[in-house]
Amino acid sequence: MTEAETLNASRAELSKFAALASRWWDPHGPQRPLHELNPTRLAYIRTRQPLRGARMLDLGCGAGLLAEALAGEGADVVGADLADELIEVARLHLLESGRAVDYRLVSAEALAGQEPGSFDAVACMEMLEHVPDPASVIRACAALLKPGGQLFLSTLNRTPAAFALAIVGAEYVARLLPRGTHRYAQFIRPSELAGWLRESGLELLDVSGLVYEPWRRAARLSSRVDVNYLACARKPA
Repeated sequence: MTEAETLNASRAELSKFAALASRWWDPHGPQRPLHELNPTRLAYIRTRQPLRGARMLDLGCGAGLLAEALAGEGADVVGADLADELIEVARLHLLESGRAVDYRLVSAEALAGQEPGSFDAVACMEMLEHVPDPASVIRACAALLKPGGQLFLSTLNRTPAAFALAIVGAEYVARLLPRGTHRYAQFIRPSELAGWLRESGLELLDVSGLVYEPWRRAARLSSRVDVNYLACARKPA
């Protein structure tokens, strides 16, 4: 078994995103959709979780788009990822932004062993569809949360609409994302996600659609969850 497999990660997936590290913070670059999703992701969290003074984990933080936004709201943020290049760029960007984030090269499972029950909230955005065992990540998130803490997730539904828009449309037609960013077989139905949350002792509070409108360079919440969706769950007090 390789180190990447031990860490519940795909070496190919890590390399794919590490290759984007140098342009992660370019709002017109290959991560443009993430820049334009970020305000809506932040608002979804902010309306459900007091951020000032909260200890928060951004799991699968990449080069820090959401982590820095959370820090800007007054949260005490830890950012975790398994790609060295992304963590390096995230740390360098703090010199430009002046914000404070504790970036760590660590897996969800390892961090859960190190700091169980230590976070008021965990955000895991656009990560679950890229790992071999998403249920293991959910279990780690549950372990990381304090009693009463909240988990915020975003991922892609496994539907024909998601295949058409997120893969064919975004990667091949509009070229908003590099080809090969997503694999349809790894998309996650809300019912599957709900099952993993229950098995981890978490209570599902909300599922909301996340509609990306590239012509507006923005995203919005929706009742439709057939492509992208956000979810919020709570650890019982």
